Amino acid sequence: MMYLLLLLQQLIASSTHLIAKSATGALHPTLVVLVRGLFTASAFGAWWYVRRSSMKPVRRADLPLILLLGLVNIPINQLLFIWGVKYTTAPNAALAYALTPVFVVVILALRGQSTNRWRWLGVGIALLGAAIVLSERGLSFAPEYMLGNVMVLLASASWALYTVMGKPLIATYGSVQASALSFFSGVALYAVVWMLLPIPTDIGPLVTGPEVGRLWFQLFYLGVITSAIGYGLWYYALTKLETSSVAVFNNLQPVLTTLLAFLVFGTEPTLTFVIGGAVALAGVVVTQRV
Repeated sequence: MMYLLLLLQQLIASSTHLIAKSATGALHPTLVVLVRGLFTASAFGAWWYVRRSSMKPVRRADLPLILLLGLVNIPINQLLFIWGVKYTTAPNAALAYALTPVFVVVILALRGQSTNRWRWLGVGIALLGAAIVLSERGLSFAPEYMLGNVMVLLASASWALYTVMGKPLIATYGSVQASALSFFSGVALYAVVWMLLPIPTDIGPLVTGPEVGRLWFQLFYLGVITSAIGYGLWYYALTKLETSSVAVFNNLQPVLTTLLAFLVFGTEPTLTFVIGGAVALAGVVVTQRV
């Protein structure tokens, strides 16, 4: 059951690159992050209100970690990702996030938490499979994409950091409350950053024009589906499995994106996809077996 939930989480996450790319075509990335965060905070706020009797009191000693997670979550991770994907391709962004398991294993090693060679092997195999799938989907390392590639790569590294650092908070408050706390603090911190950024904000596309409905739906999807639900599922998985075993599922995002395109648009999977998907899945299986 846990693996099915992780597959659902990755299916949700696999659509983020495409939707974010579309939204930033009409709105400045900083505004996309702000509205997305407000949607997420509202969703968690409604959930908190409904479940308020079962919420654990927030300990003062945990506030620094909550603030740090909030900082890594929105002002760093989401801003770098949303802004970066505007200047690169969706496949490039997917490949950057396929590197998340590598960053996780490196962070764990730096923290003195050893990871055996079989887990390293599994991560490498899964990463190879993801690269094979993405090789025919428009990967490009042209100079004009350099800035965007660097930004989404840093976003991937910060997502790994958010994953590893969140473990103690999850153990104390549970996956959903921990996610909510990180978003409440993250939105508050980002609001300050957003006001200080010397960037003109044009909200016109959200008010008038033929794309108003589509933009609001995309922002709702990014805020409620990919963030509130997606992050909650990710943190829930961390309560059941080791951090590196959860992170390697990121390598399935390119595979799931291609499958989604087949189901929605009828795009026929190619031999390259079949081979890459099998390799990526094999890598995930290896990490779960050791």
